[in-house]
Amino acid sequence: MGKDLREILLKFKNGEISLEDAERLVKLNYFEEIEEEIKLDVNRRLRTGIPEVVYGKGKSEKQIIEATLKLAERNGVALATKIENIKRVERKLKEYNLNNYIVKINRVGKTLSIRKKDYKIKKFGCVGIITAGTSDIPIAEEAIETLNLMGINYIKAYDVGIAGVHRLFPYLKRMLSSKVSCIIAIAGMEGALPSLVSSLVDVPVIGVPTSTGYGIKITPLLTMLHSCSPGLAIVNIDNGFGAAVFAGLIVKNLLREVHD
Repeated sequence: MGKDLREILLKFKNGEISLEDAERLVKLNYFEEIEEEIKLDVNRRLRTGIPEVVYGKGKSEKQIIEATLKLAERNGVALATKIENIKRVERKLKEYNLNNYIVKINRVGKTLSIRKKDYKIKKFGCVGIITAGTSDIPIAEEAIETLNLMGINYIKAYDVGIAGVHRLFPYLKRMLSSKVSCIIAIAGMEGALPSLVSSLVDVPVIGVPTSTGYGIKITPLLTMLHSCSPGLAIVNIDNGFGAAVFAGLIVKNLLREVHD
């Protein structure tokens, strides 16, 4: 296992290892390999502020669990998304010794998170999460688990789409009163909700089209991309993870500016 990058640099600074040894250890520290099948980018958090997340689709239960566990071992916490058979993963977890970890299965969001018991996540900032309908909730839950990984607080409001637009306004008022840094608006069908939200608030809105709806599934994506409402950025279909990462980076950079 490669040593932690910070530890390597400190040892070099203190003269405990040579430049050649430091260079060799840094090269070894780029990734970790699991049975020649998965190569984990264990230092992504140091480079980008966001740890690598395991994309579960197409992977076996064993691959998902071992990759997530290895990342948690190195980073303190880890997340797997888009798990196709979450119940099988839940059963498979019983074969592993996880006494030193806190394991959370989100069946709705199809995610697995593993955290060391002694690893604390400091919460900061706030993001709003809105779904147009209840069918969009799985993508919202994926976004929530991603925000949890990054330590970002959130306020959520489900089933407040334009079919009953009066339901939306109290939640928007609450989010703005709580000084959210941005709002994630998730919608399928015709995908009109993000445009409406961005026309009513003075914070960035991240639109997430979902595959919910009749007929052609790219309709909400095209609607959002063709919005005339400013302040709206769009991620790909069903990409709750990508939306949450973008939102988390907005929060982190805003707070950095305040403290600088």
